[in-house]
Parts: sequence; C-alpha cells; structure tokens
Amino acid sequence: MNTRSHTPLKLGLALLLGACIANAASAEGMEERLRAQLRTTTQQLQALQSEQAQAAAARTAAEGQLAAAQAQIKQLTAELAKARGQAEQLVGQQESLRNAAQAQVAASTEQVGKFKQAYDELLGRARGIESARAQLATDLAARDEQVQQCTAKNQQMYQVAKDILEAYEKIDVSDVMKIRQPFAGSARVKFEELAQTYGDALYKTHFDAAMAPAAGQ
Repeated sequence: MNTRSHTPLKLGLALLLGACIANAASAEGMEERLRAQLRTTTQQLQALQSEQAQAAAARTAAEGQLAAAQAQIKQLTAELAKARGQAEQLVGQQESLRNAAQAQVAASTEQVGKFKQAYDELLGRARGIESARAQLATDLAARDEQVQQCTAKNQQMYQVAKDILEAYEKIDVSDVMKIRQPFAGSARVKFEELAQTYGDALYKTHFDAAMAPAAGQ
C-alpha cells in the first residue's frame, strides 16, 4: 500500500522537475535572443549615430560650400561689373584713338600735299637753276672762245706791228724822196701796195665780240 501511494508522487515530482528544467532551458534561450537583439539594436543605434554625425558633417560642409559659392558669386559679380566698366572705357578709348588716327591721317595727307607742292616748286626752281647754269656754261665757253680768238688776234697784231717796224727800219731817205717826186709812180705804187698789205693785216687782227661766237661755231 505504501509503495503504490508514493509512485504518483514521484511521478509528479519528476514531471515538475522536467517542467522546471524545460522552463530553465527556455529562459536561457530567451535571454540569449534578447542579448542578440540588444547587440543588433546597439549596432543599429551606433550606425544611426554615425550616419547622423556624417549627415551633420555633410550639412556643415554643404553650408560651407554654399557660403563659399555665394561669396564667389558675389566676387564674380563685382568682377563682371568691373570688367564691363573697363570694356566700356576701352570702347571709349578705342573710339578716341580711331578719331585721333583719322585726324592724323587727314593731317598727314594734307602735309604730304604741301610737301609735294613744295617739292614741285623746288624741282621747278632746280630746273630753272640748271637751265641757267647750262646757259652760263655756254656763255662761259663762248667767252673762252672769244678770249682765245682775241689772244690770237693780239698775237697777229703784234706780228703785223713788228713787220711794220721792220719795214719802216728798211726805208731810207732816198725812198722817201722817190715817193714825193711827181714822176716816181712805181715807187709810190710799191709803197701804197705795202701800206695796203699792212692795212689788210691790221684789219684782220681786229676782234669783233659779236662775230666771235659765230666764228667759234
């Protein structure tokens, strides 16, 4: 009787012990799963924090880039305005230079015209001077020819005078008396012919300046 009464008790205790063991095993599995989920959640939280930090850094960098871009746009706008002002100034200077160049060309053209006119006048004067020089050279050559002819005539006259003196020295008193005699025709003719000869010789030694160029030609 006693053995039979303890058997259900043992069986119950065994079942209770098995349930406790099963519950303990189940609790350990649950704890392990919770720890795994906690690690996963922690990792996800860390990843989110890292992404948030990166996003904040990227935002800060983007804001810095935006500020730099705005500053660059402002600087480029100022430089563009300055460049436009310089371009307008250069256009004005170019227009002034073009007008000045046109005025200079017009003045140069006028000056060239004056120089050409002065050159033509000087050329005309030079031609006139050259013509006068040629005429003077011709006149000088004619004068030289006249001087040569005059020198030759003087030499001829000197020779005629010398011949007359020699002939005069040869005439004696008897010859003079013969010329004065009424019937001394031959002696008179002789002296007349001699006088005519010397007269012709003296006439040939006469120098005529008006006839000299023709004689030179």
